[in-house]
Amino acid sequence: MARILGIDYGTKRIGLSTTDPLQIIVTGLDTVANKDVFDYLKKYIEEEDVECIVVGQPMHEDGNPSQIAHLVVGFIRKLQKLFPEIKVDTHDERYTSYDAKQYILMMGTKQKKRRDKALVDQVSAILILQDYLGHI
Repeated sequence: MARILGIDYGTKRIGLSTTDPLQIIVTGLDTVANKDVFDYLKKYIEEEDVECIVVGQPMHEDGNPSQIAHLVVGFIRKLQKLFPEIKVDTHDERYTSYDAKQYILMMGTKQKKRRDKALVDQVSAILILQDYLGHI
């Protein structure tokens, strides 16, 4: 089997997570500046076998697309163009940033680290991928 990547898209930073090759365990991979993400992904995919990329689909509470939804569509198109052999899927990411902050707080993380938005983005990517795996 191959890994599945999880992506929490942001206009400044992108949180990344991945499964183990058996697709059982999800771990945080990194948080990358938006402008650097495609270079990062190219290198990662050269080194690891990836069968699917799951991108969080930003939605409002009522189920309508959020303000950055059109940016995510463009991001997905670029992923599909760069990696045509890899399936790209989306998954509802409502509440993941909130849930990530709560999870970080419950872990007993120090206040300075809790303010680290890169950590929130990475944990959000983990939550997106874990939820996706629970639905396939």
